[in-house]
Amino acid sequence: MADFFKVTTRDALPPGGKALAEVDGRPIAVFNVDGTFYAIDDVCTHDGGPLAEGELEGVEVRCPRHGARFDVRTGKALCMPAFEPVTSHAVEVHGDDIYVALND
Repeated sequence: MADFFKVTTRDALPPGGKALAEVDGRPIAVFNVDGTFYAIDDVCTHDGGPLAEGELEGVEVRCPRHGARFDVRTGKALCMPAFEPVTSHAVEVHGDDIYVALND
């Protein structure tokens, strides 16, 4: 069973918000899409851009470097120049706290 790590709180991540967290030494981008929380690796598979710094529209985040888009629910690459997905991670909410468990 995966270990869950606290990454932020509901108050710190309002709807449409995004945050950068470090989980077990790994940079993780956490998103709030209409009250549902998602987590993906914070590294664009095209050139390593910081996805938590990108623009979030609905369930899509755009890499600020070259515009690759990813689905924050699944990590799927949605357009070039990226074609490889980013890893998505399990999220749990307990009270006001948001937790992430890493997937390999």
